[in-house]
Amino acid sequence: AVVSTQSTGTPLGWPVNGFPGPQGPYYCAVGAQNVFGRKVVEAHYRACMFAGVRIAGSNAEVMPSQWEYQVGPCEGIDMGDHLWVSRWILCRVAEEFNVVVSFDPKPKAGEWNGAGCHTNISTLKMRQDGGMAHIITAIEKMSHKQREHIEEYDPKKGEDNTRRLTGRHETASIEQFSYGVAHRGASIRIPRQCDNDGKGYFEDRRPASNCDPYSVTSRIVRTICDLD
Repeated sequence: AVVSTQSTGTPLGWPVNGFPGPQGPYYCAVGAQNVFGRKVVEAHYRACMFAGVRIAGSNAEVMPSQWEYQVGPCEGIDMGDHLWVSRWILCRVAEEFNVVVSFDPKPKAGEWNGAGCHTNISTLKMRQDGGMAHIITAIEKMSHKQREHIEEYDPKKGEDNTRRLTGRHETASIEQFSYGVAHRGASIRIPRQCDNDGKGYFEDRRPASNCDPYSVTSRIVRTICDLD
């Protein structure tokens, strides 16, 4: 999500008629010269906890004024419930600071990272000893349904993600499926620790920040559990 001023629509920390310095110092940063909107994010975190939303963390992202927060772990349809409510709370909290929130997957064209809804997936078998074999099997099933997944990963059946999934700025191309260990430029990333442990989970990096989480989780389960 990107936090912007209400009056001009300019992301916090950006000059009204220009651009901030290039990406690099903003990711997980500290210092007022690098971080914009932390009070909004931390108020959102506390409100989610008070409401019982399963929020698990937050961090400043690569583009200045861009933020990520994590929801989960959740089981099944609960994922959509908790994410949708967390979005509503974020917009409501933003009102208190007189700012607005954008969930657009590519809020700024050019040399700026887009915004995804990276989705971590596991089954019981994946988390047990020997689970890596089940992770690879699931990923291979997903490799055969690239188009079907892309169509469910943003509200415009891939049109929004076309602007983000270019093969640049830590994304894979929307036209190609790929996976790898600790690979931020792949469609699916297997975390380094999971690879070392031989079990755990994997991360689908394709869903857009404005995705419908019910559609995303449904599509993933239908593919990896052979429900189509």
